[in-house]
Amino acid sequence: MSSLRPGEGELPEPPALRLLRRLVTVLMVVMIGATVTLTALVWHRYSNARAPLPERIALPDGTTATAFTQGPDWYAVVTADNRILIFDRATGALRQTIAVTPAPADAPGGSP
Repeated sequence: MSSLRPGEGELPEPPALRLLRRLVTVLMVVMIGATVTLTALVWHRYSNARAPLPERIALPDGTTATAFTQGPDWYAVVTADNRILIFDRATGALRQTIAVTPAPADAPGGSP
């Protein structure tokens, strides 16, 4: 066995391989940066305070709420009698009532 000193007998690194190694390193850095940026954007988006829920909602007599949703200056209540009641957030006054026609029982996606 021959003893080689460090650097002896090693082939030089081809320029294309050196370029490829640098491109992979740059790609890794860009991907890590993108992951950190996207994580920060998602955290920022979901850490913002949502619109506050109303303290009380005055529903018409005999109405039962089944769902609730809200917008920037309104909130809506879906009732058991197939109506959507839209209220003003600032005053709590009823803005609009939308009657929802139920789907026929034999229609696709209809009630069983």
